[in-house]
Amino acid sequence: MRSGYTLPVFATASAIAALHCLQQSTRLIVTVDLITPAQQVEISIDQSALINPNMSLGITLSDPGDNLDLTRDTPVWAVVEWADPSQVEKIVLLGGEGVGKQSNRENLPAIYSYAQQLLQANLAPLLAPEQKIRVTIILPEGRVLATRTSNAAFGVVEGLSLLGTTGISQPLSAPGQLEACLVELRLKGKGDGSAPLTDQGKRARQEQQELESEAGLPLVFCIGENGLDLAQKMGIGRERIIKTANWLGPLLTEAGILGVPKLLLFGYHGKLIKLAGGIFHTHHHLADGRLEILVAAAARMGLPASQLAGLFDCETAEDVLKYLTEIDRIAGSTWVTQIYGYLTDRIDDRSQAYIYSQSQQSVSVGSVLFDRQRQVMATSPIGATFLAQLC
Repeated sequence: MRSGYTLPVFATASAIAALHCLQQSTRLIVTVDLITPAQQVEISIDQSALINPNMSLGITLSDPGDNLDLTRDTPVWAVVEWADPSQVEKIVLLGGEGVGKQSNRENLPAIYSYAQQLLQANLAPLLAPEQKIRVTIILPEGRVLATRTSNAAFGVVEGLSLLGTTGISQPLSAPGQLEACLVELRLKGKGDGSAPLTDQGKRARQEQQELESEAGLPLVFCIGENGLDLAQKMGIGRERIIKTANWLGPLLTEAGILGVPKLLLFGYHGKLIKLAGGIFHTHHHLADGRLEILVAAAARMGLPASQLAGLFDCETAEDVLKYLTEIDRIAGSTWVTQIYGYLTDRIDDRSQAYIYSQSQQSVSVGSVLFDRQRQVMATSPIGATFLAQLC
């Protein structure tokens, strides 16, 4: 399967092309230093033009590779203009139409740290010491495309986000994503078995597994880019993380077969609570059931009938969390803690039972849930233990 590049890369390429145009040099292809990974790539420029002597436009078309990504072929614009000498920063980054706003961070443009680093690192070397610029990223189709994402659940409204921790867009939504995830799991679990090991290699692998077992470090299944980003910010090493997308069932089974002793499930609560209901493929096109699971959990924990009825009016899992949080705020109750504590226990139990039913192997599973503000809001007892070991 062919990998592609993330939106920050195309935003950077558009900005480079616009800056070259502003400097009286037209480029059909520009070179972008991805930083992560440490490599340079060539990106084709769709169009570039001088708007006026002080402003130019560069356009690329997003190519995420063999990935069922809704941003495929969407235009990514960058407007670059010479800044007033009084501007403090050498490069100021702005979000234009179609770039989302972070509603939980004073409506700052959803241009996250990697995208900012990428733009700054690639544009700064092209400027003379006295030159300063303003760069406005525009996604003409971003506002419409955002309605087909879960961005709003993470506080990003009115557009798409320039999110990511790497310039490479791995094909994690296409049918081949499962095999890619399995390969990574085998490498980080017990090795990929792609070639016979020498006796020395076998001893080295055994020693490594014994060290990891003694250290008690679990592998971490991160659900999507948001989970991956937050886990690393919390201090979990990338070498322990496997980005799983929606393929949890087969990956849990494979972990059992490989003899992985401990797993931490780390993800957005609106995804992971599906496991509490026995749904092990979390893509909404296949199965949902989140509201039903939440209502059942609330009833099990004794939420009064009058308040339980209010859950049926919620449209999303995030709405349920807001509803319960408001009840707790007014009444001084602890329904969020009780209900989501129950759910994390169910996630652990159902996952462990699922692994055993598929592989006849026992694996200790813990879970960590975070909310739209990327704050951990529920952790099972096992998950808390694993998290303390990993961070």
